[in-house]
Amino acid sequence: MSSVAGATATAPPPPTPERSAIWGYRDDGPLANAIGRSIGWRIPVPPIALVLAGLVPLLVSIAVEGDDASDAAAGAAIAWMVLMGSLASGRRHQDALRWAVPPMLRVAEFASILWIGSLDGALPAAFAFLCVVSFRVYDLVYRLRYRASKTPDWLVAVALGWDGRILLAFVLLVAGLLPAGLYVAAALLAAVLAGESVRGWVQFLRAQRRPVLYEDEEDEAA
Repeated sequence: MSSVAGATATAPPPPTPERSAIWGYRDDGPLANAIGRSIGWRIPVPPIALVLAGLVPLLVSIAVEGDDASDAAAGAAIAWMVLMGSLASGRRHQDALRWAVPPMLRVAEFASILWIGSLDGALPAAFAFLCVVSFRVYDLVYRLRYRASKTPDWLVAVALGWDGRILLAFVLLVAGLLPAGLYVAAALLAAVLAGESVRGWVQFLRAQRRPVLYEDEEDEAA
């Protein structure tokens, strides 16, 4: 009996519908989900506080060091942001500022990738990659708003999430694969996202279509 009570005490809290909706807009990747489910739910801090705790040092580092930052300094700031944002994914999004979490994660992702691009003279590639990310955000919003459907699990893994995309850009930087690596990643991700989006909307519209009965002209005349 005690073991059952202990399991209940340590089990992650079940997601509420409200939290599930925020999760959709957050666009967490496999890494952020794993950290949030294993550790994040234990931290008694509102999710927005965790995200800001990661975002503020990142923005300060960008403002102070700019494109003169070393790979190590950029990596430390980015790793801290990814950790804090991932921990926030495990918290219940029920506070008054829950709506601000997804926008703050977008700021973190866009700022990080642009910063990474500036460190190796690859800003055009970073902008190209972020254009694809913008499509991903657009698809997330309208998928939930008009189709009330979540992203398939396989697409979550392929799209990497905000956390995975930041880390991918940084790995490409360290490996000396910028700007080509970001261009290739942007092209591949765009093909997958666009293809799945078209398939999903076509399937949705077909399901919504209803047969229309037209009366014959003779019946109308009668």
